[in-house]
Amino acid sequence: MTHARFMLAAVALLATASAPSVAPTVAEPVGADDAGDATADADAAATDVAPVPVRAKTGLPRFAPQLANSPTIFGPNGWRVAGQVEGWAGLIAARPAMRQAARWAYATRQVSLGRGAEAVGALEVMRQDDPDLALVPSYQLALGATLTLLDRPAAAMAALAGERLQSDPEACAWRMRALGQAGLGGPALAELRCALPALNARSVKDRTPFLLAAARSAIAVGQPGLVAQVLGAMPAADPAATVLRGRATLALGQRSQGQLLLAQARQIGDRAQRLDAELALIEDRAHHGTLPPTDIARLRQIRFVWRGDEIEMRALQLSYAVALRTHDVRATLEAGATIFRYFNGGADRAALTAALQQTLTAALAPDHAMPLDRVAGLYWEYRDLSPAGAAGDLLVVQLADRLQSAGLYERGAELLDHQLRVRTRDVAQGPLSARVASLFILAGAPARALAAIRDTEGNVYPNDMLWARHRVEAVALDQLGRTNEALAVLQDVPDGEAIRGELNWRRHDWKALAAATPPAPGDALTDVAQARILRLAVALAMLGREGELARLRAQYGAAFATLPTAPAFAALTAAVGAVDPATVSAAMAAIPSSSPAGGIADLIDAAPQVAETPSAS
Repeated sequence: MTHARFMLAAVALLATASAPSVAPTVAEPVGADDAGDATADADAAATDVAPVPVRAKTGLPRFAPQLANSPTIFGPNGWRVAGQVEGWAGLIAARPAMRQAARWAYATRQVSLGRGAEAVGALEVMRQDDPDLALVPSYQLALGATLTLLDRPAAAMAALAGERLQSDPEACAWRMRALGQAGLGGPALAELRCALPALNARSVKDRTPFLLAAARSAIAVGQPGLVAQVLGAMPAADPAATVLRGRATLALGQRSQGQLLLAQARQIGDRAQRLDAELALIEDRAHHGTLPPTDIARLRQIRFVWRGDEIEMRALQLSYAVALRTHDVRATLEAGATIFRYFNGGADRAALTAALQQTLTAALAPDHAMPLDRVAGLYWEYRDLSPAGAAGDLLVVQLADRLQSAGLYERGAELLDHQLRVRTRDVAQGPLSARVASLFILAGAPARALAAIRDTEGNVYPNDMLWARHRVEAVALDQLGRTNEALAVLQDVPDGEAIRGELNWRRHDWKALAAATPPAPGDALTDVAQARILRLAVALAMLGREGELARLRAQYGAAFATLPTAPAFAALTAAVGAVDPATVSAAMAAIPSSSPAGGIADLIDAAPQVAETPSAS
């Protein structure tokens, strides 16, 4: 279809709007004054909007002033405007000067038919071409009604919040319906009195969605006695109304009559209404006793097959209440987390959040009976429910400590890695990144350890933090076979020489070990000093450097004479060939376990064993 097709002269399509079918009026639930005659008069005439040749920036005539000067929509008749047709014909035939009026005619026609998806596109294009339309009450009402039809209550309430719409019966009706969709039963019922003239002007069929919204709100806020009054004008055989009447009757304590109504709805209703009625019966049984396993299983099945509306929300709320009553931690967190994640926490998000955090904290306590692996899985699945701030951080650290003590290094590392990347910022990432990397090294995952360090390099750390990170980074690089990089990283670390010696000892790099400087003669030989001297002796013996071994024996022989390691020192510094390999092996085994590298030696020991390839020269 070419652009010229849209430029044809507009065809005048006169609307022949008929009055709605006569229906019983909705009785006002509380005393109110009679509706003003001015509202009825405004609805009696169709809104006929004529464009004027005032050009907007888009080249189209501005439509907002004309719509603002027209009577505001006060009831269902207000949705009938001149030029309405069922489909796109009016838009296709409209000239540019008439295009906004044609769009308005099309959009209001779609609202009157309950077609929100069709109306919203036309309204959005109108606003783009003339932004001032967003300030016009009739446009605000049309947009709010459209968004309500699309089940977008938050946006609908925002659109219907204009000052001039607060006492508009039609706006009150749509606002009541949107508030009901949002689960705000009290505010929804507060709109009912204002909405009565607009509701009574509709046919029974057209007013049904509004009355059902009011009845649901009455049940939600604990006013079941209002339901019969609100639904009085609806047919007794209507299944949606029957479900609500049944629920209200149960809430009033008339269980037999309520169960009968719900059983009737299960026979005549559609799938949603049958599930609604069945769920209401389960809710009633839960209210008057303990649910049997069959009902609990059926609740889970309903939650599985039906998603995203009030039925699922009620099933979740009942599952949560039953789980709390039976002290089922996993079921409590499962149901509560679903409400929190997909229903924004329900009517009282703050209370639900606090309860879920308390449940999770109790489950993670060291004295809880749940096995540690299940506790870790539980936290990982529901970590978004963890308390914020220091309390949540402490919870994670304590759990990671327990996992580390149990040898579950990777699980602990993953918990803290999530903490590092999601909850920790700036300089606080320094010590945490070093611990995460250490746990990954202990778990045999040096690549992930290196990523924890490298991904947090953007911060400026104090020297102590920086050196701690470099120590762990060097071990990870060494385990990845990037030894030269590891040694370079240790260049400025104060105890870098000791760590390099430990790495060389692990790799059996005898040449590098032979170049190390031993402790000064005459100093007291601690376990660490003994280990350094004995390792040097092993390296010299492996290289066959008898002269250096003799000097070592002369320097430290007296100091070792009274120590338990004296036999090992004597065997290692003896002339090459004077002892057999078994004696050397025994001497090496007697070297003190205290490492010159301190605590970092535990990480180095986590590396895969390197096959001994001694160098003879």
